Amino acid sequence: MNQHKHFNLKLVAALFVAAGLLLLSNSAFAKTFVIKDSKGNLLTIEKSPARIVSVVPSATEILFKIGAKDRVAGLTYHDAGLEGSHGKIVVGGFFLPSFERIKRIEPDLIILSSYHKDLIEKFKNIGTKIFIYDTDSIAQSFDTILTLGKIVDRQATALKVVEKNKAQLAHIKQKLGKAIKGQPKRVMRLMGRKTLMTPGSDSFQNNLIRAAGGIPPDFGKKGSVVTVTKEEWQSFNPQVLYGCGPDRKLADTVFSKDGWKTVDAVKNKQLFYFPCELTCRAATHTGYFVSWLSSVIYSDEFADPKNDIMPKRITAVRPVDIDLPFVKSAAVKTSWIYDFENKTLVIDFNRDQTIVSTLEGQRTGIKTVGNHYSPPPCWMPGHKRGITDINTTIVKAMGKKKEEASFLITGADMDNLCVETVQYKDMKVTALVTAGVLSNAVRMSKDTGLFYEPGTINIILLTNMHLTPRAMTRAIISATEGKTAALEDMDIRSTYSPLVHEATGTGTDNVLVVQGQGTKIKNTGGHTKMGELIANAVYKGVRQAIYKQNKLVGKRHIFQRLKERKLSIYGLTSNVECECMNQKQGGKNNFSALVEDLLLQDKYAAFLESALSISDEYEKGLIKDLTFFKSWCKSIAAEIARQPVTEIENLVQQQDLPIVFKTALNAIFTGALERLRHE
Repeated sequence: MNQHKHFNLKLVAALFVAAGLLLLSNSAFAKTFVIKDSKGNLLTIEKSPARIVSVVPSATEILFKIGAKDRVAGLTYHDAGLEGSHGKIVVGGFFLPSFERIKRIEPDLIILSSYHKDLIEKFKNIGTKIFIYDTDSIAQSFDTILTLGKIVDRQATALKVVEKNKAQLAHIKQKLGKAIKGQPKRVMRLMGRKTLMTPGSDSFQNNLIRAAGGIPPDFGKKGSVVTVTKEEWQSFNPQVLYGCGPDRKLADTVFSKDGWKTVDAVKNKQLFYFPCELTCRAATHTGYFVSWLSSVIYSDEFADPKNDIMPKRITAVRPVDIDLPFVKSAAVKTSWIYDFENKTLVIDFNRDQTIVSTLEGQRTGIKTVGNHYSPPPCWMPGHKRGITDINTTIVKAMGKKKEEASFLITGADMDNLCVETVQYKDMKVTALVTAGVLSNAVRMSKDTGLFYEPGTINIILLTNMHLTPRAMTRAIISATEGKTAALEDMDIRSTYSPLVHEATGTGTDNVLVVQGQGTKIKNTGGHTKMGELIANAVYKGVRQAIYKQNKLVGKRHIFQRLKERKLSIYGLTSNVECECMNQKQGGKNNFSALVEDLLLQDKYAAFLESALSISDEYEKGLIKDLTFFKSWCKSIAAEIARQPVTEIENLVQQQDLPIVFKTALNAIFTGALERLRHE
């Protein structure tokens, strides 16, 4: 009896202790704290938000990077390139996000910028928590990363992101201190659509230029974007210009005119373009972009070995599993080359191999093959040093002999390497693939070849059979057909003619086939089982590698597919001219917002997606009559307008659009305009 009572007392005590711990745990979890947003507004956080809507792409990028993507319930279509964004609710674009779509999500927190004045007032009135995200400087962007980390309870990860960026900036500062002896170069960010513009003197973008070792302009004008006069342009006389994709049209227009083409940067062809996700943000990739920009501004100085500050050495090794009897070891090795971190896939063999490489031809006595990732800051300095020096440096850094090693070279990160193995009975094929398709994808037979660079889709083929010379060379065709099938099935567009052509590859692809050992195989063509396995492995590998490198999936958002065609719905709708819009307050914005909202609906997105496919087939000459399609367009316009439509108006101003796609856009625009006219 006493023992039983003693046991009960112990149980009661244990329960009290557990309850106390639970209370402490809940108290810690529910601990209230106060933070400041980018504008200094105080925000009280009682509980870490579980449903966040971010309308600011920089903030969304940060949340994904620090491991809080599961907290993001809504985002913009500009965030389609983030890994894990597929399937999340899209609330519109940065300029015209939908209040109703955001409201339906019932978010715990909304991240907006100062630009979103109407949304700020609307959500304040219904008591939703709002975090204002603006970027005035690099330092402020780092503070915001830490603040967002605290909000979502990812402080440690956020701190690591900031420290990595600071280390990259410090590295560039040290390198510039050694490489730049004379006057820094004058550097300007090119912006604008119809008139030349640039960031104002207080913009964070000028911080980026200074961090990269350049001198930005100061025209005494503040703001995110300011107009540049011809006199200011000539007085500053930029030595280096840079922008992002859409800025190319402005450059083509402006720099052909007298007074604008005489500055040093234009005369010396020092005009460079970067991804807009880097040029227009100070977020998680600031150090990366500053490193790249600096290497472009000072490519000659960075190419000079006397200015290197880091010894060439391997700093990390990550094993790669390849289950083939003649493979001794495989790993991705991180090393310092040309003063930046490179990553190299290294595959060592137990015995000498014969290989066929589209980069080097057939070689014998090979003990090592691999695929080397050269990061963007190395591209310009590497180009200055030449391909021979690059190859020699890679082999030396990996501790190999030149006559015994063969490496492919790529601009796709080796962290995104895809290893695909397929097998049939006793036959096995392993394809090691890296792929990037957003910068130089081409359609062979249609696009013009202008230059040469090392590979962007790189494929290494290994089998558990012995491939004859004939089989190795024929394997290149099977691999290429598998690659092209993957690109076409994903609707990867040609970078040079995206409105009318799917890509068949990139302009810098390479394939390396290893002889292997085992049963002798003489044929790897399309009718053979070995050819089938090769194409299958490559097909799967290319699709997965594209996802890992570019975050593209087959069923991607319509706004992403338009972006790949270098089209912006906001830009297209902004150029529509109509009297009715001018007569109504906010007419242009109402029209643009309605069109965006329509394309966020599955039905109308599917209509435009169908139009893209029909357009491709029509441009190939496989569809001759568009009568049915035009009828469909008229019915879609009437459905949107909520009344009969007698004629589809020609509202799209862009002249180079294929007729089918232009008709589909005009149908949506006509329906939207008719609805607004009668509301």
